[in-house]
Amino acid sequence: MEWLREHPEVKTIRIAAADLNGVARGKRLPARFADKVMTEGTKFPYSVLNLDIWGEDIEDSPLVFESGDPDGMLMPTERGFLPMPWLDAPTALLPLWMFHPDGRPYEGDPRQALARVVERYDAAGLVPVVATELEFFLIDDSGRTLRVPPSPRSGKRRTGGEVLSLRALDAFDQFFTSLYDACESMDIPADTAISEAGPGQFEINLMHQADPLKAADDTWMFKNMVKGVARQYGFAASFMAKPYEAWSGNGMHMHFSILTKDGTNIFDNGGDEGTAALRHAVAGCLRAMPGSTLLFAPHENSYDRLVPNAHAPTGIGWAYENRTAAIRIPSSGPKARRIEHRVAGGDVNPYLTVAAILGAALNGLEDKLEPPAPFKGNAYDKQLAQLPGDWQQAIDAFAECPDIKRIFPAHLVENYLMTKRQELHYMAELSDEETVELYLETV
Repeated sequence: MEWLREHPEVKTIRIAAADLNGVARGKRLPARFADKVMTEGTKFPYSVLNLDIWGEDIEDSPLVFESGDPDGMLMPTERGFLPMPWLDAPTALLPLWMFHPDGRPYEGDPRQALARVVERYDAAGLVPVVATELEFFLIDDSGRTLRVPPSPRSGKRRTGGEVLSLRALDAFDQFFTSLYDACESMDIPADTAISEAGPGQFEINLMHQADPLKAADDTWMFKNMVKGVARQYGFAASFMAKPYEAWSGNGMHMHFSILTKDGTNIFDNGGDEGTAALRHAVAGCLRAMPGSTLLFAPHENSYDRLVPNAHAPTGIGWAYENRTAAIRIPSSGPKARRIEHRVAGGDVNPYLTVAAILGAALNGLEDKLEPPAPFKGNAYDKQLAQLPGDWQQAIDAFAECPDIKRIFPAHLVENYLMTKRQELHYMAELSDEETVELYLETV
């Protein structure tokens, strides 16, 4: 409440939690009622965190008619109030997560799922350090065809991709200045911005931090913030996996290392190859990868990105300093030895993605798994086991994966399966244009 007292200009607040698709679900209320939410929380139906991508109930879900659609209790996260500078009126966001009325965490909440994984690390005396890299497109969606928006500086449209182009960044300098100002005000540690391979495509890195929940919070809020700031400038920002058929899609790469409680990196052996613990973590990620693909590629459009020679991994393998690999060990100083997981698209729920990757790595550490030898060269030319090739295969692999059952509570797994099966069924009715319209800003 101190933040609100310091910002008397804020008259309305948004209270919101992430559903299984990462969509923000919540309420608007006058700021004068904020104290009640802070102390008593608020109520949403449990089913609200388990809606499909259209925002519809899941048919035959036990959370709806069978149980009378009961309420869960939403309480503020440790983040507290944050400004929403992309809105016209001064407004604050209060992030929430869900509990049962008796105080138990609700197992269908994706943030609670990540907290459960973090608790496993804490019990093992370990601290994961996490960073995410997010790619997105700036898009003029005002016409029938998606196009690069005109530069606010020059009024001109650039029609091609320009990797690491300062000119492409400078064309949207005002937008990026507003974006970084918003990140600063929301305590989101945005670092480097670069232009990417697609037209109007950019990537921003969020800094490493030894708090996976905050890293996932930052990623979730960053996605919502980028979309909001873009609309201030008259265009859309999209994390959709593949908005343009002819260009590479959007990824969300995740870097992580694991420390002991005294700050020692368990992947660091003083050399380039890393420790046995690094190999165990890699092996855990590889073993869980087929079953985790539904979390890394959660939508129909996600599978348009996961094709050979399109800067997204298709094979299940690992390598040192090789961006064709699903798991890359970047070159770095030994103390910064880390794993980069490159499978997830920009359209993911960050809580579920971070939980899946960290959970798989911990499974590998606990089981002392050994990976196959790292490969060299082009992963697309290797005889590697492949990721599930389409949405149905990924749903089946998720349902059958022992690692998924070990990482996530059964309630969340069943809810997620019901959600994706319903979406798979109804997506068959949509045209390509309707698919783009659905996903463009929703994910």
